[in-house]
Amino acid sequence: MYIVKIAETGSLSRAAERLYVAQPSLTASVRELEKEIGVTLFNRTGRGVTLTADGAAFLPYARSVLEQYENLLDAYGSGSPRKQKFAVSTQHYSFAVKAFVELVRSLDVAEYELALRETRTRDVISDVAASRSEIGVLYKSDFNRKAITKLLSGENLEFHRLITCSAFVYLWKGHPLAKNESISFEELTPYPNLSFEQGETGSFYFAEEILSTNEYPRSILCNDRATMLNLMVGVNGYTLCSGIICEELNGSDFAAVPYRGEGENKNSEMEIGYITRSGSLMSVAAQRYIFELKKYLGIADQPPTA
Repeated sequence: MYIVKIAETGSLSRAAERLYVAQPSLTASVRELEKEIGVTLFNRTGRGVTLTADGAAFLPYARSVLEQYENLLDAYGSGSPRKQKFAVSTQHYSFAVKAFVELVRSLDVAEYELALRETRTRDVISDVAASRSEIGVLYKSDFNRKAITKLLSGENLEFHRLITCSAFVYLWKGHPLAKNESISFEELTPYPNLSFEQGETGSFYFAEEILSTNEYPRSILCNDRATMLNLMVGVNGYTLCSGIICEELNGSDFAAVPYRGEGENKNSEMEIGYITRSGSLMSVAAQRYIFELKKYLGIADQPPTA
């Protein structure tokens, strides 16, 4: 707890105030821990403290231990009530947002601090690895499976498969191709391909859309679902996705048409799942969220018990 709070505040004095301990006692505890594990966790300056490289590597483990301790208290503790924390990081999936909405409806939100982060693929992984989020939602395919699996293993994360689905072309219902029974890559050539930006460190393996290595004559990057939907209408853009669309959230003005892969542009399946830290004890909120995901995807079993 001490290390996490110091890292969050960037100050030994502020951390001591929030932890209700004397600063000399806090400083002594940190130095004792550093001596015990044989590394320096913080750089100490007149302006405060910052994590060393060893400290940055140590922090996710500290957060994980703290979270597991809090989960144990939630399950077995008998102390005074406190707010429980739960966060999800996800690629841009409306069904993941819908599951979160249902989770919120099922909880007494006065007892929780909840967070939903629609973000880049690398950040989904980083958030779960650093315990900023308990659950991450993303996909694997034949193209990115090796790279994503290696990255998850290196971060001590586990991938849990939910469903495998074929690719669809997602566009607005006024698009010239919207009424087709299926759409080929060649038919899409005159229209802008829309994809989510993955940042300067992004790679083809982090793309949220399949066939990310293809050469698109017209391509537009964006960073949120609302902008992507606006571009579908405004410029007849499209994206390649799972086809699992929540009309309640995205509206009924859009359509998902099966993608018809041929030759080099053969169809690619998407294996959608969620990631957790290996060996972690899942909180009640996390169990409920996974249930809501499975329920929306039509694969739910019995709901979890509190």
